[in-house]
This record gives sequence, C-alpha cells and structure tokens, in this order.
Amino acid sequence: MQIFHAAGLVHWDIKCDNILLHCPPRSGRVYSKISDFGLSNLENTLDPLKYFRGTLPYMAPEILNKSPERITQKVDIFSLGVTMIRLLTHKYPLNLIQTYEFRKKYQEINRFDRPKEIQDDILWDLLSQMLEFNADKRISASDALQHPYFTSPEALADISPEQQKLADEAKIQEIPGIQNKSIFDEDPTLVVPEHEIQQFFEEEILNNQRIQITQSESVVEIQESIYVNNDEDTKEGKQEEIKQPQELPDIIKTRQKNNFVS
Repeated sequence: MQIFHAAGLVHWDIKCDNILLHCPPRSGRVYSKISDFGLSNLENTLDPLKYFRGTLPYMAPEILNKSPERITQKVDIFSLGVTMIRLLTHKYPLNLIQTYEFRKKYQEINRFDRPKEIQDDILWDLLSQMLEFNADKRISASDALQHPYFTSPEALADISPEQQKLADEAKIQEIPGIQNKSIFDEDPTLVVPEHEIQQFFEEEILNNQRIQITQSESVVEIQESIYVNNDEDTKEGKQEEIKQPQELPDIIKTRQKNNFVS
C-alpha cells in the first residue's frame, strides 16, 4: 500500500477479496498482493462529487458524505483497517447493508468500538488510527509502518528465527521467483514465512472439520429426538385407539341394558 501511494495513486476498492497471497516457488515466503485496479486513479485527479466508488462496508466516511470534501489516499487506509478488522474478527465494524444506513451511522458516531476479539492494545491503537473518521487525522501508509506494532521492542522480540533468516538472505542474494527485491524483503517484521501460512490453513481445515462434525452430531441428535417423540406419539395414539372402543356411545349402552333387562 505504501509503494502504491508513493506513486500518487488511490486504489479505491481495498477489501479482503482484492488481497491475494503469492508464494514464489522455492522462496520460502508469502507475499500479500493487491489486485483489481479497475477503480484506481491518480490522487490529484479525483473529483469528490463524481467519484462515489468502492465496496460499502469498506468505504471511508468522507466518501459517503452528501457533500464530500477532498478525497485522498486516506480512503485506502480506512478500507485497509476494515479489512484487518474483518480478518481478525470475521465481522465488519458496522453490520449494515444500505448506503443511507452507513451514512446515517457515520453521522451518529465518531469512532468504532473496540471488538472483544482484539486484546492487543498496540494493535488496536494502530487500527484506531487507520479507522479514524477524520481523514486529515487518519494515519498514512508510511507512518503506519513506523507504528510501535511493527517497531516496538515487543514486535522485534516476536520475530521468529525463520523470519530473520529470510530477511538476512534477501540482503545478500536474490530471492527465487522475485525479479526485483524491495526494502521490505529485508525487514524481518514484514516477512511472512511460507510454513506459517501453511500451518494456519491446516488449523483452519481442522477447525472446519470439527465444526462440521459438531453440526452433524447435532443433526443426528435432533433426528433421534424426532424419532423418539414420534414413537411416543404413536404409542399414545395406540393407547387411545385401544381405549376408544371401550367407551361405548350412550345409545348402545342403553340398548345393551334394555336387552339385558328383557
């Protein structure tokens, strides 16, 4: 995002669907890549009255204003913040559908509430600055990379040996499958080892399998409960059928009595 903005461009449609993962063969690392540049344009050519574009849950408040002010690259930062929230919580900050609903909500609130799933204070501080409603106060891509979430002693302590190894290798040799290295390849805090993504996918597959098993067991329990209830209903029905012939109509009782008397 920082490289894209450095070229003076605005993407306009940053969202989960437009961020892809790429693993060059034999590189041992995974890159996140931005896709779908159909709405992209130069920042200084944007007319806020004409450029109402993007995907609703990810759109910055300034785009939704009825009288929009100057549109800047900060719309991408807001969308990226929503993307991160979506990845971390599997939810959007606002669970709305229509444009007027978003517009009204942004007029009623001035910030998003912190999701309970995000326990890291430093991470939430970064996200809060990315999701700042005031575009002038919203953090830029270059400043976001200097945030303590990436540069604090805690962040540096979290660097794995494999991250450091891949970063050191990028400083002295070419990366397989990559034509042009960047400074980001040499920063261990921004390196994502391939095996970590593989491990994540494996865990997701296992979790999904557990969920499917749990759902299947629930369905079986429900079906068994239905069968049991049906059996009980059938038994009760049979009992009523057995009892019913014993209850003779009054007219028959009377005739039986008269016959007996006679």
